[in-house]
Amino acid sequence: MTSSSIIFLFYVLVVLASPSVAAEPSKLLIAHGAISNNVAPLWIAKEQGIFRKYGIEADLVFIIAGRAMQAMLAGQVPVGLVGGTHVTNANTGGGDFTMILGLENKLDYIFVAKPTIKGAEDLKGKKVAIGTPAGSASLATYVSLDHLGLVPRRDQITLLGIGGVPERMGALRSGSVEATSLSPEIGQVVVSEGYRILVDLGKEGVPFQSSGLVVPRSLIKTNPQLVENIAKATVEGAAFLHKPANKEIVLRSLGRNLRLDKPDRVEKAYQGLLANLPRPPCPSVEGISAMLKLMAQHGLNAKASQIKPEEIADWSYCKRFEENGFFRSLY
Repeated sequence: MTSSSIIFLFYVLVVLASPSVAAEPSKLLIAHGAISNNVAPLWIAKEQGIFRKYGIEADLVFIIAGRAMQAMLAGQVPVGLVGGTHVTNANTGGGDFTMILGLENKLDYIFVAKPTIKGAEDLKGKKVAIGTPAGSASLATYVSLDHLGLVPRRDQITLLGIGGVPERMGALRSGSVEATSLSPEIGQVVVSEGYRILVDLGKEGVPFQSSGLVVPRSLIKTNPQLVENIAKATVEGAAFLHKPANKEIVLRSLGRNLRLDKPDRVEKAYQGLLANLPRPPCPSVEGISAMLKLMAQHGLNAKASQIKPEEIADWSYCKRFEENGFFRSLY
């Protein structure tokens, strides 16, 4: 299910009238823009009944991030787990969205190439899949090429907007592209097949607001309790992941949702999740600032350099949870 029309067909009405935790859960559609381990707090919150605890009957649907943001702009999806780049593009285009939680604050991608590509020189004149034009995977590709000293125009590298992870992996395997950026938990699959990691951005520690929980500011005004409940359930799902006693439950969830069939791959996804999921899961000022700079630098949004982090994220929920002891009770 990847189009907003299909979503609208199945979700004609999203009930948003939950002023407090209620006996009858409110139905809520939440889109996630990638299939990655940073979605795990949402998967766990649904599977372990945490959303229901806060009066929410959550339906989670994967819609590739650019389309997810379009569905949110159209009012068909009220909540999304999407990258800061998409919030920036939506807001500079007239939208009014904000990121209330940050579930991945680094550019944690691996830039993977065919076995015959041994270094930067071998990529000149070749094709690279970059994902959606303004997504995190695309920026990861630009940063990786910068790291390798490559300039697409000068080095005649063709950048192809092949969107989702399965499509980019398919293009790499078929030979229609020579390289692409993948999240490490998914990329390990092709690496095990002999594909080569040219750049591991996770090891480079590049600050970047890759993904976060995003809502329209209008929803905060009209139903602040619902938004707080969504945030609390997501934070509780994130805290569940960090508890060693829950490891087997988390491993099963990751294996099922990421479609990883080998225990060692699931374990790597789990370890990567623990290493990269912020504690607590708040947006990063540094990550948003770096993201805006990269967007402007690579010509993805000319207005990005004029945007301030507080126009992209809302730290009031994190501040409240810190002050009232909610974070402390979970971590």
